[in-house]
Parts: sequence; structure tokens; C-alpha cells
Amino acid sequence: MDAALGPPEKMAENEDDLTPMMSQYFELCGEYDDSLVLFQVGDFYETFCEAAERTARLLEIALTQREDSTGTYPMAGIPIDNAESYIETLLDAGYRVAVADQVQEPEEASGVVDRAVTRIVTPGTLTEDELLDTDDNNFVACLTEDPDRYGLAFLDVSTGDFYATSARREGAVADEVSRFAPAEAIAEPDAAIDPFDADCMVSPYDAAAFDYEAARERVEAYFGSPDALLAADAEVRACGALLAYAEYTRGGENDHLDYLNHLTRYEPHEYMLLDRVALSSLELFERRTVHGDADVTLLGVLDETSCALGSRKLKDWLRRPLLDPDRIEARLDAVEAWTHDVQAREQARNLLRDVYDIERLIARISRGRANARDLRSLKATLDVVPELKTALADFEAEKLVELRAELDELADVRDLVGRAIREDPSREITEGDVIRPGYDDELDELRETEREGKAWIDDLEAKERERTGIDSLKVGHNSVHGYYIEVTNPNLDSVPDDYNRRQTLKNSERFYTPELKEREDEILRAENRADDLEHELFRDVRATVAAESERVQAVADALAELDVLAALGEVAATRDYARPEIGGEGIHVEGGRHPVVERTQQSFVPNDAHLDPDDAFAVVTGPNMSGKSTYMRQVALITVLAQTGSFVPAASARIAPVDRIFTRVGASDDIAGGRSTFMVEMTELASILESATGDSLVLLDEVGRGTSTTDGLAIARAVTEFVHDEIGALTLFATHHHELTETAEDLPYAFNLHFAAEGTDEEVVFDHDVRRGAATASYGVQVAREAGVPDEVVERARDLLAEAESADVEVGESDAESSASDSPAPDSPAPDSPPQAIADGPEDELAARLREVDVATMTPLEAMNELAELKREVE
Repeated sequence: MDAALGPPEKMAENEDDLTPMMSQYFELCGEYDDSLVLFQVGDFYETFCEAAERTARLLEIALTQREDSTGTYPMAGIPIDNAESYIETLLDAGYRVAVADQVQEPEEASGVVDRAVTRIVTPGTLTEDELLDTDDNNFVACLTEDPDRYGLAFLDVSTGDFYATSARREGAVADEVSRFAPAEAIAEPDAAIDPFDADCMVSPYDAAAFDYEAARERVEAYFGSPDALLAADAEVRACGALLAYAEYTRGGENDHLDYLNHLTRYEPHEYMLLDRVALSSLELFERRTVHGDADVTLLGVLDETSCALGSRKLKDWLRRPLLDPDRIEARLDAVEAWTHDVQAREQARNLLRDVYDIERLIARISRGRANARDLRSLKATLDVVPELKTALADFEAEKLVELRAELDELADVRDLVGRAIREDPSREITEGDVIRPGYDDELDELRETEREGKAWIDDLEAKERERTGIDSLKVGHNSVHGYYIEVTNPNLDSVPDDYNRRQTLKNSERFYTPELKEREDEILRAENRADDLEHELFRDVRATVAAESERVQAVADALAELDVLAALGEVAATRDYARPEIGGEGIHVEGGRHPVVERTQQSFVPNDAHLDPDDAFAVVTGPNMSGKSTYMRQVALITVLAQTGSFVPAASARIAPVDRIFTRVGASDDIAGGRSTFMVEMTELASILESATGDSLVLLDEVGRGTSTTDGLAIARAVTEFVHDEIGALTLFATHHHELTETAEDLPYAFNLHFAAEGTDEEVVFDHDVRRGAATASYGVQVAREAGVPDEVVERARDLLAEAESADVEVGESDAESSASDSPAPDSPAPDSPPQAIADGPEDELAARLREVDVATMTPLEAMNELAELKREVE
């Protein structure tokens, strides 16, 4: 983002030398110096001077020139009718866009047409359908800092969803930001921390908006006393500043957003926390790895919703799984009810497919940006509600009973729109064909006058042909000259005396008669007045509907929840999911399956999982590709699903809610941040060790692999002991450090799990079945062969491995002989010293090198490089 665009360089040194229009342009650029100003000139939005050069380059449009009394300067413009696609490109390039519209009709202007910025388009305050992702919220966030805490607020301007919370630690702030994934954020000008993702546009905002009294006054104007809603001054300041920013982007401060009816204050500990790392590792919303040929995520597997409202709600539930067992059970009761009544479920899902995105519709209606088709879409959705209530009538699940009661049929709104708006209205609300006949008597009279006049004109051609005897005579109309009678040149001698010349063409003349002129004036007066009246009537209807925005939003929320619950019922019924028990201690799963992987494979081996206070820490070993990572993610995803209120892919499950899921699964270099794989790994590990509690679920995969084998093992063991002794979290630790299996045997609440495999010299066969105990082999060379490593490299690796194993045996025998003696020989090592591994010969040096190589933890490419280097040394 070009943080300070500044006003463009003026063409003239003296502002008085600028034309009135260009003075207006530069004044707006100065006022909105953080945005690129699109300046309406007729049917185009124009930019000038260096802003034009920048715009032409970014949008790949023609750079032209404008000439006036001050000289010639660059100009680039985009058509208003297709502006949104160009604006999207500017947003993607990191710009805010200030749209300056003509707010005065040209014929009414005595000088330059008045223009004003009517909206500022930013990534987090989008309301245009063309720019929004229908299935996801689009939040703008606000951060404040007080001495004792941070305040956070999140607002989706397109739907009216508004949340607030506070935190005392920077890490907790970052966690909440990752939960909502805002597209944009504002902060106080002197903010000391930046917890926002690098992809999020972050900007300081007007310090005055963060003033406590100003913020409090603004919050109170929208929602009533902040004391009853918010828990800290930092929260008040965050909410107030965010409201100010939302008003600013709508065209000016104090532009009240009437559809913002609810502010939800929440405590972070009310929900399971899934930070950015966990969301990515578990692939809840975005694919991180390829499963077969499919591009699927947990959301993709679950999203059987029927409408945009439900799809957004499902994402919200997955981002914020519940901790309260009663709330979880209420959702599960509803899902179970849907699974049992197939007919009702199908009926409801079919009805929900006719539901429009009325959250965004009512926001657009309230902002005065909705057209007549939007109102008809709202009515079409409300028409579904009575039938949906009928489909829900026999359900006894408390959640479904509550949602049915919340389905306000809004009969008054449906009736008004049905009476007032045509079934297939014009898209433009100023050009007629919007208001239904019979709604307004005056409008009906005007339209009748218009119709009668046009019918008279339609009959005029035949009458005049008969009266004049001119068979080629035509009656026509154009927007410049109005109605006319056209006669070709050879027939001009037959033109009656009462014809008055209106226009001369090459081959004909056009005329009008006093009666035609009178009818034309009558038609135009009726047509113009009718169009104006229709516009007035439509605006009145729209305002009446907007006044019911809170009721519409309540219905939208109920429809969204019903859609999600029905979708979860569909998934449970069609994919053999089981209802989990909520409560007890730990996580107990029988026959669990990975919900995503099983959808991409013809067969999937189910596995049990049992973690509780007595068996809290599982060390998971086994060869690469045996299923360790899939198993760990499977346990986590089943837990997420259960706490979301979904059935789970298992024969049975009992889940005690966990407060957070931590993942340290895989890593990659942060090149832009200058951090290696190991540094990224250690940073994430530090966060886990600092934040995990005894109620957390921790997944650790190959901790320490980014450094030497010795260092990695030391770190892995220290982490194991710390999590086991100091934190007590339920933990799955996958590792190739087989020494950790011995550590697990020494710790009272730790145990070993392994994935068995059968190997020969040529291949390894995985059964993907997890069992108690430690793995006995890694089968790294066989896996390398199956991965496509060249045969000569694999064979060389096998020879080197055999040599290394032989060297270990010889050293072991020497140690045994030495220990049998009462006292060591003068030249032999002390009993507690490490065995001598390096002799004078190159073969012994090679063996020593090989013992330092941990093949099991290397990637195929790393193994190939290491083997190639060793091969060069011995050739």
C-alpha cells in the first residue's frame, strides 16, 4: 500500500490558474491524500497528471491527454458502468480508492458540476457484490492500546457483523486476529505492535477517532450505553474508532450506518482457539498439501449448505468451536434430529436453496444502494419462511424449536414489496418499470396518459397516410428531436399546410403538426413525472424496508444456523459419521477417520485414539509415509468437528472440550523475514510452550529436524519432558528419534504408539494401523526407492548403511570385551567414554560420517545430495 499518496503535482504553480474542474479535482486529492481519487466526468471516472500515469500502468488502459487553458496533461479514465472490475485491480495493488461522483445534474449547474467523494473503497470495507467473496465475511479490524490491555474490534460492513474483545498479551491479540482473518486493519497512529498478517492492509487512522469520549459518544449513538456492552475503555475506543472509519468510507464522518444494530462482545476463552498456524496445518479452509487429485479442505468436506448465509455461518463456527458442553450438545441434538428425518431435511434444504444473501441485501437497502430487484430478492427469501416453519413443526430438538420461533415471517415487509414492486422490475430505479400498477393512483393516471398518448401516435401514421395520400410517410421518434413525421423528397409536394418543418435530411424532411406537438408535450410531461414519481415511491418503499433491518438480520441469522445444522445432518447421514459424547476426560475415539483424506482415497484404515490424564503424552513412531501425520491431524480434526457441534468420522467418540489446538507440523523458510526453517520451527514451538495449558491438544511432528541430529534429539527430549511435567497437555509427538521411545517409557503419563510396516530389500508395505509400543525400523532406503530415487543411489545407500551397521557391531563387541576386564588397558578408552569411531583409514572416516547422517529425518532431495557427496569422496 502506498501509505501516503499525497495530492498529485499540480499543472500550474498558481492554483488560481487552474480551471474550476481541475481545482475541484486537486482539492479532493488533497482531502483524500491516502487514496487514489476517481473523478467522475460524464460517463467516466478520470484520473489526471501522475495519478493518470500510475492508473494507466496498473489497469493497462490508454493514457491520453487533456488540453485546457492551463496546458496539456495526462489523463486516464475507466467507464463507470464497468468500474468495479478496475477498482478491484487497484485494491489488489494496495490502493484505497476514493470515488468522487457528480452530485449535481449538469443542466442544474451554473458553473462546474458539484462533485463529492461518495465512498472510499478499501479491502476491509467493501460492500459491492462484484468485489466480495459471497461465502465469507470481509472484516476490517481496529486495535487500541491502553496501559493494561489491548482493545480489538472487528466489523463486516457488508453484513453488519460487529465483534469486540480485549486481551492483555500481544500473543493473544495475534490469536484473535488470526481467528477473524481481517482484510484490513486500522490502528492508533502511535501503535507499538502490529499483530496483523502481512497480507492485511494496516494503516494508522485519525487520532481524534480514538479519543475515549468521542468513541464513547459514537458507540452510544449506535448501540446505547457502552457500559452495558463493553468491558474496558480499550474496547470502547476500538469500537468507536472503527465506527468512525466505517462512516468515513461511506462518504464522510457522521454518516450514520443505520443497519448496524448489534455489537457482540465476547471473551476469547469462550471458544476453542485455532491460530494461523493451526488453521494452515489442519487445512480447515485452504489446501496446504495435495490429497490425491482433489483440492479439498475440511470446509470443503462439510460445506453442504444451501445458501450463502449458511456457508458464511459454517466458516464462523469452524473458526470458533465451542467450549460450553451445553451449547455443543444443543447443536448435536439438532444435527441428530436432521439425520433421522430424511424427508424434512430434504424439504428444508430445497427451500433454503431459494434463500438470497439477505444479510448483505438489507445492508445495501439500508445504505440506499439497493435497486428494485434487490427488494424482490428479499421478498423471495421471506416467502420461503412460512414453508420452512412448516417443515420444522414436528421437531422437538431445543435448538430447532428456538430457531423456528426466531423465523419472523415479516408479513408486513413481504406485503409491501409484493404490492409495490413489479415482479421483473427494471435494473435502473430512475427509468420506470419499477412500481407495480395499482400501487399508486397518481402514478397509474400518469402512466395511462402516457399510454393513451403513445397509442394516439401509433395510430397517427395510418391516419396521415390516408389524409395525405403519401404511402411512404412514417412517424418516428428520437431523443434529440422528439416525435416527427417523415416524408421523402419526391413526396414533398403532397405535404399539407399544417406540417411544420422540424429537420432536413439528405433524402427526406421531418415535420410536426400542432396536434402532434401537443401530444408529445403531454406524453413527455406524463412520462417524466411518472419516472420521478416512481423513483420517489421506490425510495419510500426502500426506506420503509430499511427501517426493519434489525428484524431482517435476525431472520438471516436464524436461516444461516438452520442451513448449517441441516448441512451437518446431511454429512452425518450420508458419510457414516457418529454423534460424539461431550464430557469426561481426554479424547477417546474408536475407529476414527481423517474427514478429508478419506474423501480422496478408495479405502481408509480407521484408527483408535485414546488420550487422557493417565495417558496424556503419546510418542508416535514409524516409517515415513506410514500415516503418523495423517493420524495426528485426524485426532485434531475430530476434536474440532465435535466442538463445532458436528458428528464425527468415527465408530464412536468421547471428547472433553479442549481450549486450544497447537500444531508444530512441518515448516518452511521465511525468506522474506530472514528466518530459516529451524528458526520458524523454534518460534512456533516457543509459542506452544508459552501458551499451552492442561486443557490443550498439542500436535508435534519431527521437532528438531531442522538442526543437527544431536541438537535435534536434545531439543525433542527437553520439549517432551517440559510438556509432560510442566504443562500436562494432551500431546501427540511424531518423531524419528527412536531414543524418545525410551524417554516415554520413563515418564509416568507418556506412552508409545507406532505404525507398523513390513519391509524387504525391495519395498516396504504399510498397513496404516496404529498400535501400542515403539517402531523397530524406519525403512528409509525402501521408501527412497518407492519415491523414485535412482537405483544406483539406492544401492549405494544400502551398501553404506550395511557398512555403518557393521561398524556399530564391531564397536559394541570391543566395548563388551573391555568391560569384562577389571581395569582398562592403558591405551583403551575409559568405560564411560564414547567408543572410538574414527581410525586412520578412509573407510573408517566414511563410517563415522555415515553415523552422523539421520536418513530417516531427511527429505529425498537431502538424502540424494548427501549420498552424491559421499560417492564423490570414495570414487
